[in-house]
Amino acid sequence: MRTMLVWLGGGLALLLFTAMVLGWWFLSSDAIDPPALPGQRVSGELEWDGLQRSYQLYVPDALPAGAPLLILLHGSRSNGADMAALSFYSFEVLAEREAFLVAYPSGVERHWNDCRASASYSANLRNIDDVGYLKALIAQLAAQYGVDAGRVYVAGMSNGGHMAYRMGLEAPEAVAGIAAYVANLPVAANRDCGAAGQPLPVLIVNGTDDPVNPYEGGLVELFGDDSRGEVISARDSAAYWAALAGYSSDGQHSDWPDQVVDDDTRVTTLQWQGPGRASVALVSVEGGGHTLANPVFRLPRLLGRTSHEFDTAALTWQFFTEGEVQRPAALAKPLAGGE
Repeated sequence: MRTMLVWLGGGLALLLFTAMVLGWWFLSSDAIDPPALPGQRVSGELEWDGLQRSYQLYVPDALPAGAPLLILLHGSRSNGADMAALSFYSFEVLAEREAFLVAYPSGVERHWNDCRASASYSANLRNIDDVGYLKALIAQLAAQYGVDAGRVYVAGMSNGGHMAYRMGLEAPEAVAGIAAYVANLPVAANRDCGAAGQPLPVLIVNGTDDPVNPYEGGLVELFGDDSRGEVISARDSAAYWAALAGYSSDGQHSDWPDQVVDDDTRVTTLQWQGPGRASVALVSVEGGGHTLANPVFRLPRLLGRTSHEFDTAALTWQFFTEGEVQRPAALAKPLAGGE
């Protein structure tokens, strides 16, 4: 009997150890501290629609008058400070080099009121006016830092990507372009925001093996919560914006050479470009998950693979400033550490 108990105890200890190891493997990510940069990290608040809203800024050391503004929107269950870390502070490094202001606003109760009618989080149920808030934030930062209101770009990840879509749909006059990461447009039956029908530059970056946002369309599910409803495919999401810009073709497809063979991802692009028209691009990370590509660092494996084929920040800025995306000639030098 004692021998059986010893074997049973040993077996349970082994199962517990295995569960701990597997949990660490799936949940761990590369830790990265804010890099030492000459600019300032600033916290701010703005009262809007009876609510005190918060945001984080990165202000480059030499920010000229009339500089661009890039607003980065976090995903579900997150906030502005988290978005800076989840993007590996890459946008701040880029902002210092390219001299633009970066803002990381926070949603109400860690969510944005995007276009998905069925979403169960508070921002949607309370119908928070996040479009109005972001427009007010743009006005405040333009007055305070002298940024060019005609060069305001909005990018977001997951729930933040859906909010970027909403800005493009309902307030295209307020933005010079949007970027949505790991987010597809909701199906018509699940879309509860208006659409101005105005074309603008749109970049979409999605992983084909995303466990949350289905690349081919379907039900969005986050850790068992499927209240966010269904979305259309990544290609159809891009085609929607391309049609608004007046493109009738299927776009120009290209395959990137595999620069990092051991990350199990590859990259393809589908682009629409034309004289006098807004550019639209879909960057598909084959094998990629619900993550932002980065040359060195990775997000938790629970979210799928993190591609090291390109830097999301550099790719985004290239699209906003040049109207296209091109594969990097060489991968960016790491800031520090890595996997």
